[in-house]
Amino acid sequence: MKTSGIGGQAVIEGIMMRNKDKYAIAVRKPDNEIELSVRESRLLTEKYKWLNFPVIRGVFNFVDSLVTGVSTITYSASFYDDPAEQKKTKADEIGKAIFKDKLESVLMAVTIIISVALAVGLFMVVPYFVSRLLAGVVTSQFLLNFLEGIVRVVIFLLYLVAISHMNDIKRTFMYHGAEHKCINCIEHGAPLTVDNVMNSSRLHKRCGTSFMFLVMFISIIFFIFIRVDNTILQLVIRLLLIPVIAGVSYEVLRWAGRSDNAFINVISKPGLWMQKLTTREPDRDMAEVAIAAVEAVFDWRAFLDEYYADLEGEEARNEAVKASEQALADEAAARGYNKIKEQVELNATSADSETRKIKPSEQTEAVAKTAAQVSSDEGIKIEEPEIPYEVSSVNVSDAGINESEDGIELEDDIESEDGEQIEDDTQTEDSLPDEDVQDTEEDELGGIEIEEPQESGEEIENADDVPIFKKRDSE
Repeated sequence: MKTSGIGGQAVIEGIMMRNKDKYAIAVRKPDNEIELSVRESRLLTEKYKWLNFPVIRGVFNFVDSLVTGVSTITYSASFYDDPAEQKKTKADEIGKAIFKDKLESVLMAVTIIISVALAVGLFMVVPYFVSRLLAGVVTSQFLLNFLEGIVRVVIFLLYLVAISHMNDIKRTFMYHGAEHKCINCIEHGAPLTVDNVMNSSRLHKRCGTSFMFLVMFISIIFFIFIRVDNTILQLVIRLLLIPVIAGVSYEVLRWAGRSDNAFINVISKPGLWMQKLTTREPDRDMAEVAIAAVEAVFDWRAFLDEYYADLEGEEARNEAVKASEQALADEAAARGYNKIKEQVELNATSADSETRKIKPSEQTEAVAKTAAQVSSDEGIKIEEPEIPYEVSSVNVSDAGINESEDGIELEDDIESEDGEQIEDDTQTEDSLPDEDVQDTEEDELGGIEIEEPQESGEEIENADDVPIFKKRDSE
């Protein structure tokens, strides 16, 4: 494994990938096309060399990533903005008059300040006061500070669990998984293809989630040694130490990303476990978006040439590439990722558009829901659906399509592959021989015809389950 140096983040229906002085934002638009924007990134570290010093560079990179992240999320959200929200208000006119062309920068700065303030309040101030509720029982300052750190980690985990149940956040976490898979694919010496990306792991040592865990863990170590009785002074010291803790955490994360020894693997484990909350298995469309973002700023072919530079001859290189691809496939199989069943799942939702009357964007949503539902700690595991012989309304949960969640109606009569109607029979599964049941199940799976969901002006069942951008698209 060799470090590529690229990083990124998930945005709304897309991915941002960054490499040195460039970053690219790839967004899957409502019309299913990929919009790609490549931007220059000013490297202040080249102008101010002191920003490259250990710990200091961690603080700078954290702030820089925060600013870039807010900017890219705002850009990706613009493709799914409600037209009514785009109309200029009186406040917009006043802001434009005061700040002129700098209005957007000012709004971004305010957004970042508010976000940081909320994060500090939730993950620093709240744990402090919660732990002090035990001051009457626990007299040791050392133990109180340790309990404060535990409360901080618990609040962070509860926060991640809570937001992971939001539909739009689920999709963002799927794109987060696609971002990691792309980087892992490259750094394991495999060509950047959809199949190789899907076979790669969705967990990565350099992830921001791991960084946040390190911040939590290192803060416990720092705060344990604070022995001040004054409450205000204790809080001030904690706030002043935040940049130092962030800088130290960055150095540990950087070290972890470049090393693969036993000690590093141990301290990286908790962060990787937490990534199972912040990443989900993506679908192939998401992998395509991630690949587009990577190729805009990173020459992965040249990287592979360097990766296998010690091999002599084209044949030896090709054999090494095939070996890396096979290794990814074997690891994916070990995680329970079944490519044959994945293809069946994709065919069940997107193939044969003439027979299955469903929009491509809705097909993508169906597959995305499936990936989110069936992703596990080891990968994707898809159970074989059980279809009873007597069908009046069909629920295809493993394909991410069901009548109650997406408002998709299924015909009572099921059309076979030959085009003949199979009428609803009164016979049940129990009344048929086992062999007939198996044959009948295979025949029925091939002929399900899905009606197109109701368009604008009609009520969609369970609209709360549809992500925000889908609601807007349908309106």
